[in-house]
Amino acid sequence: MTDAQTLDTAAVSVWIEAHAPGHTGPVTAQKFPTGQSNPTFRLTTPQGPLVLRRKPPGKLLKSAHAVDREYRVQSALAATAVPVAQMIAYCDDSAVIGSEFYLMEHVQGRHFNEPHLPELSHSERGPMFDEMNRVLAAIHNVDLAATGLEDFGRAGNYYRRQIDRWTTQYRASETETIEAMDALITWLDTHVPEDDGQVCLTHGDYRLDNMLFAPDAPRITAVLDWELSTLGHPYADLAQVIMQWQRPPGPEGRGLAGLDRAAHGLPEDQAFIDAYCARRNIPGIPDFGFYLAFANFRMAGILQGVKKRALDGNASNPEKGLQLGRLVPGLAQAGLEAAGG
Repeated sequence: MTDAQTLDTAAVSVWIEAHAPGHTGPVTAQKFPTGQSNPTFRLTTPQGPLVLRRKPPGKLLKSAHAVDREYRVQSALAATAVPVAQMIAYCDDSAVIGSEFYLMEHVQGRHFNEPHLPELSHSERGPMFDEMNRVLAAIHNVDLAATGLEDFGRAGNYYRRQIDRWTTQYRASETETIEAMDALITWLDTHVPEDDGQVCLTHGDYRLDNMLFAPDAPRITAVLDWELSTLGHPYADLAQVIMQWQRPPGPEGRGLAGLDRAAHGLPEDQAFIDAYCARRNIPGIPDFGFYLAFANFRMAGILQGVKKRALDGNASNPEKGLQLGRLVPGLAQAGLEAAGG
């Protein structure tokens, strides 16, 4: 048994030799500092590096940390236009290391934390955002029947189900009363749009720091962190991108608020939305404020869960978890503002 910060490498070595053809032990492990939900480790093996992603140990919220769904969806996307890491093996026996886990290839690539891309030149930034746009459209255009993902989510109004789910999750992890969050929940509950029939694969946490890019080109080599993926509505992912950009810049907000985007070579929100619509042959998106309010609400619910796990001692990075938890009131307030309140 291990905690969220360590890994029983001896047990992993034995399991790999039995369940991952072509791979052997012994292995050593180094935990990646990022990722607040499912602890992720870089394994060094005699055949080269691998990545292990596990559920955190301890008492967890129902339906959270679904590493089995991550493994399934990335396996299904292997032959599509969506770039993902190659899946190697999945372990559903929590007795091995204390929780379920899976192995995947270690993808080489550049990783960026802040969307204003200070590491790149003015001319390099725009193509990176256009690649993000292209891959987002590719995710939403995945053929569900061909990939076997037709049953990857429940039928019915996606936003109704999601509001109910995240309200329940938020209440289960609530540590204090946040009036803006209560007001946002009430507004969303009474403004759910009619189901327009759009159903597609959604990533659920589509943002720059959940991607790897080729070392020498504006090309995504892998979209990471599929824990929140499901069958849903495409505008939820799109609004998630815009919501993130409306946060303050810097390592905490990781947004673009207040920046002169033209001076940085970055697109405005509407330009990104228009490019997405063009790629998917959509004339436009009315009432985008609802989707933006929903994105803020959902992220607030996620980060409240991170905070609760940190307080309970189950967080992947407890200090970071508490820091992220402090963002919840601001996200709730931004959601109200997007709603027009």
